[in-house]
Amino acid sequence: MYNCALILAAGKGKRMKSDLPKVLHKVCGKEMVNIVIDTMKKSGIDDVNVIIGKGAELVEEATKKQNVSYSFQKEQLGTGDAVKCAREFLKGKKGTVAIFTGDAPLITESTVKKTLEFHEVGGYAATVLTSIVDDPEGYGRIIRNKDGSLKKIVEHKDCNEEELCVKEINSAMYCFDIENLLNNLDKINNNNAQGEYYLTDVIEILESQGKKVGAISVPFEQTLGINSRVQLSEVAQIMKKRINNFHMENGVTIIDPNNTYIGLDVEIGSDTIIYPGNVLEGNTVIKGNCTLYPNSRIDNSVIEKGVTIQSSVILDSHVGENTTVGPYAYIRPESKVGNNVRIGDFVEIKKSTIGDGTKVSHLTYIGDAEVGGNCNFGCGTVVVNYDGKEKHKTIIGNHSFIGCNTNLVSPVTVEDNTYIAAGSTITDKVPEGAFAIARARQVVKEGWTKKRD
Repeated sequence: MYNCALILAAGKGKRMKSDLPKVLHKVCGKEMVNIVIDTMKKSGIDDVNVIIGKGAELVEEATKKQNVSYSFQKEQLGTGDAVKCAREFLKGKKGTVAIFTGDAPLITESTVKKTLEFHEVGGYAATVLTSIVDDPEGYGRIIRNKDGSLKKIVEHKDCNEEELCVKEINSAMYCFDIENLLNNLDKINNNNAQGEYYLTDVIEILESQGKKVGAISVPFEQTLGINSRVQLSEVAQIMKKRINNFHMENGVTIIDPNNTYIGLDVEIGSDTIIYPGNVLEGNTVIKGNCTLYPNSRIDNSVIEKGVTIQSSVILDSHVGENTTVGPYAYIRPESKVGNNVRIGDFVEIKKSTIGDGTKVSHLTYIGDAEVGGNCNFGCGTVVVNYDGKEKHKTIIGNHSFIGCNTNLVSPVTVEDNTYIAAGSTITDKVPEGAFAIARARQVVKEGWTKKRD
């Protein structure tokens, strides 16, 4: 059976009070519209069309890697009007179109699959996802026939007193037989309290034609839409708990889940221990048996097995096995730190490669450098990589010892098995096996203080 999907993402979201389109606000590190697209694709729906309007260019830019198509809704005249704007996408297709909203990111892959199966097995012209709630204020009501079948959906503002008492609500998520949907879109009108074209009217039209219309109940939590910053926070809390539970169920120890923030695309190996205050973002991969002590941020990075990290920042980088990082280290983008390395307190690594077994224990900056294995950096070493106009590279060979407070003025090469005296400023190549001293000779003037007085 052919399946495709429409994602409604044309609204600006006035209650968000933001210049950013509502669907681009992030939940656990990812734009909510991209979360919904991901869910559709994981459910086996590859042909996805996003209906855009306000901030269309921004939405297209944010979703361009998703391999989706777009339809444009010039004016926001209701969900029925939005689907009309996608006619060209639906034209000539036969099968099922799933319609979801770009501001409801909690819907799950399993629910989408279950709904598609329910719709297809039941042979329905349309299927509505519904939920039962204690307080249905503001939601469209599900009105059923005496035999329990779906009769129609009435928007809250159009409900009579009896309909207002109904606690089964419309989630604004549907499946339609494509041909039945296209044949009836022009039959809906805007004769309602809001003057909009409701997609829900198609349900009543299909029912009046004797077509089978189904309704499947799903957990209310999964249907929550976001219209304000408060709702954004509430949905993010639910998603955060869902993510953390997933990792704990797969062998990760999270000491305090309420104070641990893990992005949707983060992968974590078993027997890793995560202390409170950690923020793991982007496409980060944490391998097994790592320990993340409190208050680190790791974004788009790969952390190999057995790594220990304390109160540090790692961005767009790779850290090798059994390495220790921190406390208070900063590993900037495009860095590759080897195995069994020590990156200590107040060390900054930028766009550099650090070889296996090297120790950079404290108060050191290494930028635009290639560092060999089993080197040792004394406290206060600086790779001086910027001349005011351009960045330059430093190369340091294996088994090199860099004394405290050394300046390596790039571009410069320090070959294997070399020593550099503390306090040196190195501007020329240090050949293999050499000992470099680049500082002024100490001068002691005895009795100088008394003469000064």
